[in-house]
Amino acid sequence: MEISLEGKVALVTGVGPNIGSGIALALAKYGAKVACNDLSEEAAGACVKRIERNGGTAMRVIGDVTSEDDVRGYVDDILAAWGKIDILVNNAAVMSGFASVLDETAERFSRSLLVSGLGNLLNTKYVARSMAERGIRGSIVCISSSSGWTASPGYISYSYQKGGVNNFVRGAAMELAPYGIRVNGYTPTSPTPDNPELIAARAAAAAANGGPPDPLKYTGKSGGDEPWRRPVRWEGERPPLIPMGTTGTPTDIGHCVAWISSDYARLITGCDFVVDGGARAKNHMFIPPEPGQMYGPAPLIELDTAAPIYGRSAPDEGLVTW
Repeated sequence: MEISLEGKVALVTGVGPNIGSGIALALAKYGAKVACNDLSEEAAGACVKRIERNGGTAMRVIGDVTSEDDVRGYVDDILAAWGKIDILVNNAAVMSGFASVLDETAERFSRSLLVSGLGNLLNTKYVARSMAERGIRGSIVCISSSSGWTASPGYISYSYQKGGVNNFVRGAAMELAPYGIRVNGYTPTSPTPDNPELIAARAAAAAANGGPPDPLKYTGKSGGDEPWRRPVRWEGERPPLIPMGTTGTPTDIGHCVAWISSDYARLITGCDFVVDGGARAKNHMFIPPEPGQMYGPAPLIELDTAAPIYGRSAPDEGLVTW
């Protein structure tokens, strides 16, 4: 089955260098023209350059997903440039950092909810209206997180916002079904970065700080130093957590989102897609074998084939679940 998005126009919000950039690149590699949205001109510009160096077509659309004027404005810009929007990926979100329910601030919590809530609502509203007006049977994909389905200590605002995304998907799917517009969710689980620029930046930052952090260790305390504090995470070495040995990369996410957005998925709506090597399906009592003792998944079908020489891909070691 050859997936083709030729002739389609996509909008991806929050095209930072990890998941958003990976999805945008995938949609472009499968043939879509991609509008890359971010609040940061630098992030949006880097995503456009990544797509263009791989032979795709892209444009920057700068704007705040919580501003109705901004959203309406960049949707109009895309329509003026390319005439339609067939695909929307609501990816913009704020992970406010390690803050538990004991320590989260109203300001940080509110901003997190606004970006996720209004970002999904406003972009879906204006893109879906453009689809309905033009008779386009489009695809809308909202990016959730495993934190929206299972609890991850210390990320109370992130868990709250992503839980909302999951039911937004179902509600919007029902409301837009009469127009032939499909709405689905995608749940990533701490993917291993494979954007070469991001890999290089993280390596440089790690070197400046004396070496990379141990990805399998976490600080045990969630906030203050009161004597009654108790750890919320295991502080020692972690056992293997992922049945297939890896949670994958943004490229794996991009392949799936591209398929969801294609006409092959024409009757799939109101669903959640999980590509995480079995992380969410695993019983809490089950400890997988060490990655070196498994066959592991099939080789990754890479998309960033024109990546700079300083790192085509990262080690496939996505062992941490959120």
